[in-house]
Amino acid sequence: MNFTDIFIRRPVLSIVVSLVILVVGLRAAVSLPVLQYPRTENAVVTVTTAYFGADPEVIAGFITTPLETAIAQAAGIDYMTSSSAAGVSTITARLQLNYDYNTAMAEISSRIDAVADRLPAQAQKPSIAVQVGQNVASMYIGFFSDTMAANQITDYLVRVVQPQIQALEGVKLAEILGARNFAFRAWLDPQRLAAYGLTADDISQALASNNFISSLGNTRGQMVQVNLNASTGITSLAEFRNLIVKQTETSVVRLGEVAEVALGAEDYGSEIRFNGENAIVIAVNISPDASLLAVGEELESLFPVLQSQLPEGLDGRLVFNAANFVNAAIDEVIWTIVETLAIVVLVVFIFLGSIRSVAIPLSLIGTFVMMLVMGYSINLLTLLAMVLAIGLVVDDAIIVVENVNRHLEEGQKPFPAAIQAARELGGPIIAMTVVLIAVYVPI
Repeated sequence: MNFTDIFIRRPVLSIVVSLVILVVGLRAAVSLPVLQYPRTENAVVTVTTAYFGADPEVIAGFITTPLETAIAQAAGIDYMTSSSAAGVSTITARLQLNYDYNTAMAEISSRIDAVADRLPAQAQKPSIAVQVGQNVASMYIGFFSDTMAANQITDYLVRVVQPQIQALEGVKLAEILGARNFAFRAWLDPQRLAAYGLTADDISQALASNNFISSLGNTRGQMVQVNLNASTGITSLAEFRNLIVKQTETSVVRLGEVAEVALGAEDYGSEIRFNGENAIVIAVNISPDASLLAVGEELESLFPVLQSQLPEGLDGRLVFNAANFVNAAIDEVIWTIVETLAIVVLVVFIFLGSIRSVAIPLSLIGTFVMMLVMGYSINLLTLLAMVLAIGLVVDDAIIVVENVNRHLEEGQKPFPAAIQAARELGGPIIAMTVVLIAVYVPI
């Protein structure tokens, strides 16, 4: 007796197995995470070193090159890229797929410590950051204004908008791109500096010695304890202008006399434009185990609230949402299934004269069970695989139905016809499926 005979001789067993596949498959489909791309443990380690005032050639020769040489000796690195800009060196090391990023971080850190004494004394200590998972943000929100300055927009986003977005479940990081953080800027006048016998280094030392945070502790009496506080930090533009940079027995030189002092931004080296407009953008990165569709829906719901809170003159737009692409892919798969079933009904009706013998491809639903067991997710690639598999499943169903109908036309009764047709095609269909699997596995 062939194994296919069991399901023909025992129709109740066939129905129960089909229902189990349907119920368990639907339950697995609900449990699967929905992402844009497959989840992988690909980590990127970024080493950033600041050396304020240095030109790109100095950065490349004295910071980027020795650090690159040291980092390249660490294990687990797939490839590295680096950039040397004015005042900052950035080295990006992409780790091998599924390599333990904690081990790589520890080794890269030790390599950097080994060459730290070779870096310029004025350079800041290299900072190491690691990003695990998808490197491209899933959503981007742009903010534009014709009346507000970029540093004012940045300040509002940091205080009001960014915390609300990062509080959403599934959001790993809401990063502000093109930020202009508030900073006191002193644009030095070389002629005035020369007239007072000062250099840029003198101004730097004066700023460091007159603008710092100091803790004095507290004082205690028999009944009272008082915390002591020293006003050692500059908190206003007037204080910044009046800061003493040189003092003699007869006179003092203040910063406002040798420089144009203004409230500006920390960095002017980059900007972001959207549709020709200057913008400050918040890039939303989701957690590796979060559902892209769920986070997208939460952000879509939160965005009108954020817009209603924006100050006058500031406009915000949701410029990119990757969940839209996944939703479109899911809709395409559903439409493909509908088209496939319609074609099957049409083909069976035209060639067999009946629509009663239409097999619904339950194996597609059962696929979700295996995806859940193997740790897969619903993403653009797995949806593409399902679209390809729909044709294979339906073809097999049509072949079996056609073979049964052929035996019926030859005069056999329905039961013997089903038994013989299944026996004839069971092995060939399995062999054909294995061959097709072998073709798709390399993809």
